[in-house]
Amino acid sequence: MSSLKKKAFDGLIWSSIERFSAQGIQFFLGIILARLLLPEDYGLVGMLAIFFAISVTIIDSGFSTALIQKKNRDEKDFSTVFYFNIVVAFVFYLLLFLIAPLIADFYRQPLLISLTRVIGLTLIINSFAVVQRAKFAINIDFKTQTKASIFSIIISGIIGIYLAYDGYGVWALVIQELIRSTLNIIILWYYSKWLPIEGFHFDRFKLLFSFGSKLLISGLINTIYDNIYLIIIGKIYSTSSLGFYTRAKQLNDFPSSNLTGIIQRVTYPLLSELQDNNDRLKETYRKMIKMTALIIFPLMIGLAALADPLIRVILTEKWVNTIWMLQLLCFAGMWYPIHALNLNILYVKGRSDLFLRLEIIKKTIITLVLVISIPFGIEAMIIGQIFTSYVALIINTYYTKQIIAYGLFQQLSDIIKVLLLSFAMGYIIYITMPLINTSESKLIVGILEGAIFYISIAWLFNIGEIKTLPSFIKQK
Repeated sequence: MSSLKKKAFDGLIWSSIERFSAQGIQFFLGIILARLLLPEDYGLVGMLAIFFAISVTIIDSGFSTALIQKKNRDEKDFSTVFYFNIVVAFVFYLLLFLIAPLIADFYRQPLLISLTRVIGLTLIINSFAVVQRAKFAINIDFKTQTKASIFSIIISGIIGIYLAYDGYGVWALVIQELIRSTLNIIILWYYSKWLPIEGFHFDRFKLLFSFGSKLLISGLINTIYDNIYLIIIGKIYSTSSLGFYTRAKQLNDFPSSNLTGIIQRVTYPLLSELQDNNDRLKETYRKMIKMTALIIFPLMIGLAALADPLIRVILTEKWVNTIWMLQLLCFAGMWYPIHALNLNILYVKGRSDLFLRLEIIKKTIITLVLVISIPFGIEAMIIGQIFTSYVALIINTYYTKQIIAYGLFQQLSDIIKVLLLSFAMGYIIYITMPLINTSESKLIVGILEGAIFYISIAWLFNIGEIKTLPSFIKQK
């Protein structure tokens, strides 16, 4: 197990570096862009998000996950996935090219015709590296992906800022994304040294698709519902309202989705190697739950408490309508990494059928909540997201209990102290804010007092087994 632990630890470190350094750089560059651009510019891009998200999901078709899960994969499997992804990417780009006028008519935004056709090229570009990313994930090699991400983000970000400063508006965001995708693919191909030496094999396609198809359907359902708020807000409300929501979601996703991404990328191949040993699987899984809660809960609750000074300082006053949206979204986003861990168990056990069943149940509930909340405005819609996030926690843990005997109440028992401490930290930050004059001072003081309070109390009472972290890191 020593080799497996080393791979897992190295993977965790480099995946964390990629997610938080690369995304941190992108976050910093995004702040500069947001100060140069208008909420309407982000609203226009947000209107297209669902169309591209659906296309990406179908292009992958669950094959990346199927490749990682399959034990006896070979070059025929990799080549089959490669050629399938390329063909489907071209088909969907052509489809988006043709329906671009319909998208523009739906939102009553003529500019969306050209935006759709240009940014749609990223579908074709990104399809060329699906196999490369899967191979890196199988080897738990996130160091290479880190290099590719950071370089492409820095270069494309600088160009995007220049274009935004020069008055290109929304096109600065579009061109930035095209350059980022292109550079990323070039670097991944250079380091992977992999070529599709085998052709397309239909028998391998059927085998992989039997697993991936269920993930495709569940992925499509999840993608639609992840972006459905963008459609509704963009259709019913103004472009600027969608811009505010898009920015709030991006700020919420920075800690939440990045940590979720790290967890999924590192734990899936690691836990897959333990799939036949339920005792080891449960033991490892419990440690991951505790460590995840120890990190994500204070980050999200602290972000909610400091949303006001944070937005005013980094984005300026023109983005103040983002504040309350961000605060509410944080209470939904804090549970996403926990959801990801529970769902990874189904991946590991090869139960994509159960994963699909859960997605259908959850999305049915989300639909009902969404339909009820729409007439009451954007605030009610976001509160609905919080409600469905807690319902999803109950649903996601059902099969975890069936498979490894680690259900909702056991998980809550392991993380309840961290949760209560995080809320106490957030409350202290929140009541301190009115006592300080400037937004800059509020932000600095809030971060310091929150961090000192949380770490000192957690260390004093060993909440979340925080005292084991230094020895764990030293041992590795």
